Amino acid sequence: MVTKAQFKHIQLLADKKYRREHKQFVVEGEKMVAELLSSSLTIDILYALPEWIEANASILHHYPVVTVAYFELEKMSSFKTPNQVLAIVSMPVWTEPSFTWALLLDGIQDPGNFGSIIRIADWYDISAVYRTELCADPFNHKVIQASMGSIFRIPVHSVDPVQFLQQQAEIPKYAAVLQGTDVHNLQTSEKGILMIGNESKGIQDELLALSSHRISIPSRGKAESLNAAVATGILCDVILSKS
Repeated sequence: MVTKAQFKHIQLLADKKYRREHKQFVVEGEKMVAELLSSSLTIDILYALPEWIEANASILHHYPVVTVAYFELEKMSSFKTPNQVLAIVSMPVWTEPSFTWALLLDGIQDPGNFGSIIRIADWYDISAVYRTELCADPFNHKVIQASMGSIFRIPVHSVDPVQFLQQQAEIPKYAAVLQGTDVHNLQTSEKGILMIGNESKGIQDELLALSSHRISIPSRGKAESLNAAVATGILCDVILSKS
């Protein structure tokens, strides 16, 4: 039986301030929890339907599990139709990596885009994602879902972007802009930082000033711009194929 206090805690974790205060976030669904169970993150508690617990009994002996009825899971869930399992997870404390390639995201406010970019970073084996405070919260449930589990593997660091870029003085910094060098004609190095900005506002001027290269994806049609996640995927593919 789930207590009123547990229900309240789970529901309040939808709030960014509450998540940060308690250093926890929610993961929902069979696929996402399967990814979570194979990661190094700490699972504080699992709430699951009896059939899910029975199907996964062989891997659950190390975790605190609470059996719930469907109506209880429905009250906890942020989805219209809940899945079979919901997890409360401790926020990871990522160590600062020594990276070959990293992403710096500035003003990526749409959770779906943010999560998709984390997934792209995972696909291309990018060491870390750095974010300015203008970005969506990485532990927003929509970011987590869009990342398809990549958020459990790719470190996401919140930084002062000016200070961060200044500290990486020897590393090339590639800023994605609308009017820049065609990325296909660019000679890239073995390491670097790819900077992606807000779709409408772009990268902040103070960060652009610290870039070493301004790069673009050439347009052949009439669209005003590309979705930030789509642009990130194209740029990663072109740049990393040359490095």
